This record gives sequence, C-alpha cells and structure tokens, in this order.
Amino acid sequence: MKKHILVEIMSELTPLTEEEKLDIENSFPIERFNCGTHLLKEGQIAKEAYFIIEGCIREYRHSDGEEKTTAFFTEEQAVVNFDSMINQSPSKINFVCEENTSVAILNSEKEQELYNKHPRFETFCRHGVEKMIGGKHEQLVNSITLKPEQRYLKLQEERPDLINRIPQYHIASYLGIKPETLSRIRKRIVEKN
Repeated sequence: MKKHILVEIMSELTPLTEEEKLDIENSFPIERFNCGTHLLKEGQIAKEAYFIIEGCIREYRHSDGEEKTTAFFTEEQAVVNFDSMINQSPSKINFVCEENTSVAILNSEKEQELYNKHPRFETFCRHGVEKMIGGKHEQLVNSITLKPEQRYLKLQEERPDLINRIPQYHIASYLGIKPETLSRIRKRIVEKN
C-alpha cells in the first residue's frame, strides 16, 4: 500500500513512530474530486483545508459580475481560507477543481486533536503556514509592481505547468488582464524569441 502523502512529507523531516504515522493517516483522509467540483463557495464557512496530491484547484472571487482568479494550487500545495476558518465567517472566495483532483482533507478539529496528542506536529504545520504566507505576499507585491507582460513571464518561469494546464482565460484573469491582451503578450514574446 502506498504511503499517505503527509506521512511521506513528515517522514522526510523527522523519523515518525508507527503510532504517529497511523494518527496522521486517520486524521487526514484522502479523497478524489471531479473537475468542476467546488470545495468551497462564497458564503459558506470553511471547515476544511486541502493538501493537493494530484490535480489543480483554482481560487476565485466574484467582482463586478465576473470571476476574478486569485490563485492556482497544484501538487504538494495547501489550499485554505484562513479568514473564514479562523473567524468562522462566510467565505469571500471560492475553491474549484480545475482537473480531477486528489487531496488530503485537513479538518481543524482533527488537526487540533493531533497537535494535542503529538505537540511537535504543530511546529511542522506552522512552518508550512509561514511559507504559504510568504508566497502570498510575493504574489501581492508582483501584482502591484509588475506590468502584465512581466507577470506573465514570471508565471511562465516559476509555474510553467500552469500555462498548458489551465484555460488561457483563467490565466488572463489571474494576471488581471483580458484574454485578448494575453494573446497579444504571448504573440509578442514568441516574436521576440
């Protein structure tokens, strides 16, 4: 039987006892969702977070009657709406599977039980959260300071898998431009090369 993804990751960081491995497996079940499945919708209160094993989840919100893509999450990335989960407030964002997607489901109650039983796990999770926050901050800075073509080139350099996996209109939305503008940018890049 294949090891649970979170057991694999944590085992790379520190030796785990058999009890710890079993508790991780029991605390974070793995599920598969079809493309198009919403894991969280605006107005719902987030009860779970997700760690992607395979697939892609898009984060978006509605603004002026349009979907505005704010993030893409792929393999070995965590997907969580901290604001809704921590404050128990209605979500302002949506999570939708852009592909058939397998995830480990992280439930805050089970996670807290795991921390109580194995306090050292809280340190590992805190490091993961700090890394996520750093990534979000970098994304925000780039969206403010870089021009659309620079943002596209950065995306192409850092996340080349997304360029062929995600429909171009979602990429354009993520970059804050219209699909026609993205087409012109891509054409210009090809002509330069």
